[in-house]
Amino acid sequence: MSNSAEFLCAYASHRAAEGRALTGEALRALPYLREGPLARQWAVRARTYDAFLRAVVTPMAADRGVPLHILDLGAGNGWLCHRLCALGHSTVAVDIRSDDVDGLGAAAALEEEWPGRFQRIIASFETLPLASGRFDILVFNAALHYARDLARALTEAQRTVRQGGVITILDSPFYRHDNDGEAMVAEKQALGQKEFGGSAEILLAQNFIEYLTPERLSAAAPLLSWRRHRVVYPLWYELRPLAARIRRARAPSRFDLWTAHAP
Repeated sequence: MSNSAEFLCAYASHRAAEGRALTGEALRALPYLREGPLARQWAVRARTYDAFLRAVVTPMAADRGVPLHILDLGAGNGWLCHRLCALGHSTVAVDIRSDDVDGLGAAAALEEEWPGRFQRIIASFETLPLASGRFDILVFNAALHYARDLARALTEAQRTVRQGGVITILDSPFYRHDNDGEAMVAEKQALGQKEFGGSAEILLAQNFIEYLTPERLSAAAPLLSWRRHRVVYPLWYELRPLAARIRRARAPSRFDLWTAHAP
């Protein structure tokens, strides 16, 4: 088994152990999952999704007056495409994972509900098998921190979005300073055995970028002008910086919504 195949298998097993193999009504409820161990995480992601609709999708749809073509990168189980199709838009779900836990295999049931408007493609962010200028909106869906080459991923994003289209980053960890992001990565490596067990070596050896900063974005894509849309998250999330200061710990990341218009 190749290193890539080993990673995909180990990652799917880890996600299943976390309880992420949602099906039926629980899958269709995303991002508004109200019960279970993952409900708190999804309460945060639901806020980002709502902000994405308000700031990007709804205004563009109203301006154009026609359904939008939207590319969902890191689509996983397809929840975002499912929501956008229900609003009348056409979507393409891209992910490197095809498993039935929360990869594109899990999205098959949702795709069947939207024939001709929901397409699944297995590919990496850095090499997209898609025509240039095809999409109105491109979304890195809790996914850009899994890129191995940030500049290449953003170059591909610019290529596939039409002129004036919007590149959007949802739910990737942003830090104000690189040293906080580097501290997070060091903590992840140190706790790897406890977190990932026997799969720690393969899961921690993938060379993902892991986190973002405004400076990283600007350096990787100098033609893009990024705007941060601050999202108001649940109180426990907003209090994390204060809790970190009290513990004298590193500053936590934030998600928020980031957008840039394709030149």
